[in-house]
This record gives sequence, structure tokens and C-alpha cells, in this order.
Amino acid sequence: MRPEEFKVSGSDNPRTLAPGATIGVLGGGQLGRMMAHAGSAMGYRFVALDPAPDAPCGQVTPQIIAAYDDQDAARELAQRSDVITYEFENVDAGVAALLTEESYVPQGSALLYTTQHRLREKAAIEAAGVPVAPYRKVGSLAELTAAAAELGLPCVLKTATGGYDGKGQAVIRHAEELQTAFQQVVPDSASAGLPELVLEKFITFQCEISVIAARSASGEVKSFPPAENIHVNNILHLSIVPARVPEKIQQRACRLAETLIDGLSAVGLLAVEMFVTEDGELFVNELAPRPHNSGHYTMDACVTSQFEQHVRAICNLPLGDTTLLTPVVMVNVLGEHIDGTVERLCKADDEANKLGIAPKLHIYGKTEKKFGRKMGHINLLCKDTGDGISWVEQTNLWRK
Repeated sequence: MRPEEFKVSGSDNPRTLAPGATIGVLGGGQLGRMMAHAGSAMGYRFVALDPAPDAPCGQVTPQIIAAYDDQDAARELAQRSDVITYEFENVDAGVAALLTEESYVPQGSALLYTTQHRLREKAAIEAAGVPVAPYRKVGSLAELTAAAAELGLPCVLKTATGGYDGKGQAVIRHAEELQTAFQQVVPDSASAGLPELVLEKFITFQCEISVIAARSASGEVKSFPPAENIHVNNILHLSIVPARVPEKIQQRACRLAETLIDGLSAVGLLAVEMFVTEDGELFVNELAPRPHNSGHYTMDACVTSQFEQHVRAICNLPLGDTTLLTPVVMVNVLGEHIDGTVERLCKADDEANKLGIAPKLHIYGKTEKKFGRKMGHINLLCKDTGDGISWVEQTNLWRK
């Protein structure tokens, strides 16, 4: 489909869907599962579309087992649903656009189309008046060399589409690494058709933070407190809330996220990842138009979880209170951690008792555990985030 055929959102014709309505979910992973848990408690029904049998969301809701680009399956989802949402942005945008014609998709398809492509995403962020790291479009090794000379090293080379948890990208610190990085990011099979690439100036940052903002179909906007994110091997390890940055930076981060979600006329959630520089500047790194790993802390630490908020937004209910009730540290449980985590949390936890923290375990129901695969998370509720971090440091689970 041509870009002009993608619809912005359902904001121009908002519908309020009361509990009892059925929410169709494109994607059957853990985000859909947790959305269904939150929405079911409010009285909504769910049905998911996912190609994997026994998908995490399909374990708790009816599931249509089909490929994401299967238009017949998409039409079946539309027939069985009163409203449709998506739980991750790599859902086929063409199918999402089709569904806007045959069903009610308040998120539209334009934002999905935009956030599936880093160059389109960066242009949209800039158009909203929000700063991003300097970047250049790259289509060959020669263009990479020229762009690196223009931006200066270090830089990060990324594929314009796909890639997550550090995949599809390479950091370039020295000129002699340009060819190796290009070969690392561009697969050998791409010789017939080189994928679009983007080169970003490497931002020297003090920390990374993210803000989950929500916008209802009628235009109400709220944001959750910023999370400070720590990655290990390019995978999110910890989210610390409150973020350990000055209050004025937290407030500015929330304003930027709210400006973006409003400027994009998005409906539902928008996760906005940002770099905080040593001098307190903020640069937006990436967007995700859905619930986000760094917002999982809200499930136990906020008045309203990000998943309930997403349901409220797409159903055009009043948005919930985003107040933080307690400091919290979210730690991801990967495939290499899952057995030890379950065993540990089935017993009395002396370290947690000594530190005065309450670990809340969430397991996603994935059938196969793999190294580096997200299998669940723990929200560590505490009086001070330092105590939650100490609990993580005192266990051996995260060193495997």
C-alpha cells in the first residue's frame, strides 16, 4: 500500500466501548497476554491472532493461529472483535491498514507504518519538534564512509527496519571498522537488494530513560513517571523508578513524550526512549506504539498499569491515574534465569526480608526458554530503589 493509504488513527471518529466488548489483538506475545489480564479484570473479552500455537496470549484468550499477513485471518479477527489493537510494531502494516477499512482500529495504521522504519520514525519525531541524535540515510559502503566523516565517530549503524535487543546494528568507533560494521549489519543474502540503513551519531549519555505516554481516542493525554533503563548485552536488564535524574529532567521527559503522542495523533500507548546527556539534554532514541518492557513496573507500582491504560485509551474510557505508589526496580528474567528465579521465589527470601522489599514475579508462558529470551520479569517494590538494586546484585541469577 502507498503511504497515503495508511490512516492516522481513530481520533477523528472516537467510539466509546464499554466492558463486555471484544478486543482483537494482532500478536499473541506476552504484551497481549498482560493486556488481556488487565482488560479481562475490567470486563472485556479478547481474541488474538498469532502464528505460534499456544502463544502466551493464546493461553489466556481465544487465538486465531495464522500468519500476520494472512488477510483472511485478519478478516476473521475483525468479525470477532469490536475494536482491534496490536501488541508489537512488526505486525504487517498492510493488514493493519486493511483492518481500518473493515473494523475499528483506533490506533490507525499510519503510526505503525512510521515506527516500523527508523528513517520515517526520526522524520516524524523531528516534525513534532522533538530532538533526535544527528543521523544520515545510508545505502552503500561508500555512503557509510561519507556519512561517518560528516557526523564524526563514534556512530551506530542500524537497519532501517526490523532489529530489536541490539540486533541489526553495530557501533563504529574507528574508521577501520566501517567495512566490518557494514558487513555485520547487511546480510550476505542482501546483495540483490540492499536494505535501507541509518547511521546515527553516538550520543555520550549519562543514562537512558523512557516514558510511557497514553492518549485516548478523544484526545486525553497522560504519562507515567520516567524509568531509568540499564541494558546488558543490548537487552533491557533493569528499569529503575523513580529515575535517578533531577526532577526537572523527569518533567521535561514527560512533556516531550506527551508532545510526541499528541503531535502524532496516536491512540493507545507510546513508549519514548531517550538519552540523557551529561549536561541534561534529552534526545529521543526510539518509539514503540504499544506497551513496553520498561513500563512493566506500572503493573505493581502505579495506581493504573500501562496495560489497563492501553485498554482505557483504545476503548475511549477516561485515562487512569498514573501516580507512582512506591519506588520500584523491574528486572527482566531471561531464559538463563528462569529456572533459578522460579526456584528462588518458591522459598522464603531472606535477602528480600532484610532489605524490606517485595518481589512480584510475572511469567509470560513462553513454551521454549532460550538464552537471552525474555521469559518474565520481577517488580521489586521497595522503600528505596537502592534496596531493589542491592537485591539484584546479591543474587547469582543475573550473572549467568
